[in-house]
Amino acid sequence: MDVGVLYSGGKDSTLAALLSEQFGDVTLLCCTFGLTDDYEHAKRAGQAVGFPVQRVDLDPAVAREATETIVEDGFPRNGIQAVHEHALERTAELEFDGIADGTRRDDRVPTVPRSLAQSIEDRHGVSHLAPLAGIGREAIDAMVESTLEIETGLSPEVPKGDYETELRALIAEEYGPERVADLFPEHTQSRVTGRQ
Repeated sequence: MDVGVLYSGGKDSTLAALLSEQFGDVTLLCCTFGLTDDYEHAKRAGQAVGFPVQRVDLDPAVAREATETIVEDGFPRNGIQAVHEHALERTAELEFDGIADGTRRDDRVPTVPRSLAQSIEDRHGVSHLAPLAGIGREAIDAMVESTLEIETGLSPEVPKGDYETELRALIAEEYGPERVADLFPEHTQSRVTGRQ
């Protein structure tokens, strides 16, 4: 089974790739709107753990719609969810038997509802894999501690290739950096630097 894993360079998507490699060949899919070169951070992280990496271009119009949603809502949840669903749809069109992501049991965003997973499978003839869907944060942290080398820090300080980075850049460009700070709550991110 050839599996494409939506990849940000963080611990969750890397762990999803490690778990997926039991079932076949894994390719890490670094999704980008082409607004910044931040996907390169994910590419380097993927290479550091020894997987092939592929760039996947997303529709910039989706990013603009997502940023409008984020600004209107006053929080990022719905905008990030829309982007993740777009990335799943886009990657399901590629030549993979399965598409996976690093969403966890206790994630608030993004999530992959069962109805969406089944719809993607039915329409694209691809399996949706969710290797971390039944695993809580503490167990994931323990798995990561024994398998990966990571660096952590506040979201704006850790170089990574996730959707949030490009959405932040777009909002900063249109509304100013102070608006980004108002919309995105401070949280810790990780970036993988290698396997142990």
